[in-house]
Amino acid sequence: MAWIFLLIAGLTELVWAAALKQSDGLTRLWPAVIGLSVALLSVVVLSLSLRTLPVGTAYAVFVGIGALGVALVGIVAFGESASLARLAFLALIVVGVIGLQMLESS
Repeated sequence: MAWIFLLIAGLTELVWAAALKQSDGLTRLWPAVIGLSVALLSVVVLSLSLRTLPVGTAYAVFVGIGALGVALVGIVAFGESASLARLAFLALIVVGVIGLQMLESS
């Protein structure tokens, strides 16, 4: 169950990061409220995963899911660069997250 909480926490990062982007530096009320509220939810769900997972592994996976997901949202939704080098480095994040999950599962 801890890994499910961790996945949910990481995925909520996509929502709050995109909402904060839309808030235009916290100057637009509703995107700012959504972004900050979902950020709090993300941390709460992360804390549930920390009941059983080591903090170093959980946080690294949490940040990896968020970094990869937000980068992909940026590419798809905001027209950010999808250069070969950027995609290659994002793939390295995936490898790291999978590796950490495999180490904790064994």
